[in-house]
Amino acid sequence: MSAPNAIAARENVQATGVPVIDMRDVTIGALREPKIIVAENVNWRVERGDFWVIAGLHGAGKSDLLMLAGGVMAPVSGTYEFLGEGMPIFSEERLAHRLKLGLVFDGGCLFNQLTVAENIALPIRYHRNLGEKQAEASVATLIELMELAHCADTLPGALGRNWQRRTALARAMVLKPELLLLDTPLSGLDQREQNWWIAFLDELSRGHPYYGGKPVTIVMATANLRMWRGQARRFALLNNRRFASLGDWAAVEGSKDPLVRELLAETVANG
Repeated sequence: MSAPNAIAARENVQATGVPVIDMRDVTIGALREPKIIVAENVNWRVERGDFWVIAGLHGAGKSDLLMLAGGVMAPVSGTYEFLGEGMPIFSEERLAHRLKLGLVFDGGCLFNQLTVAENIALPIRYHRNLGEKQAEASVATLIELMELAHCADTLPGALGRNWQRRTALARAMVLKPELLLLDTPLSGLDQREQNWWIAFLDELSRGHPYYGGKPVTIVMATANLRMWRGQARRFALLNNRRFASLGDWAAVEGSKDPLVRELLAETVANG
């Protein structure tokens, strides 16, 4: 099949309802030490427009699961497809497909030698081969959305955690990915900032003007389930190398699993 025909075929498959994430019998190794298994026999399907929250304690492997979903590493075994294509994607000719997902790392992982505006502009300048002026409009829109105008020319190291996290979200959104993966974005934030994130992610999942009203598929890791009541629509638990879908919020509240009960406690502070 020629390259144009292959691309057309993939687009046609995507239009027929292929899931955003489709993991079958996946075994996941730790990013830093792949021989350490953090999850086994993961069977997980994420549909377009879903909003998933993956819960678990610190060190359970939530970050590794998101890194695999983001194509940073390959499964130890099993198959993972993103929008109908096998992952991970490293080849240049398939990069456009890989860029349909955005990843917000734990802690942001910003480039400290670049300003807030430069961090946000980096993906679109690099992947679209744009100059600074050409990228200005896209960056300005996100700076306004994230309320970052006061620190656009500031280096990340001089900012508080809340502004660093918003910058990381803006950087992940600048290419308008169809899937957003967020690794514990609310951890260490105060209640006011957590409320901002919850409201903003809810709007993204339902259809934000930045996306022309098109819902964004969201997968987020957390150690606090209670704050996502009425926001996320699907929940899962990662514990003792086992990934278990919990269902909707009613199923979460009705769960007898001791860890689910613990993560529902209002005293849990890590989001």
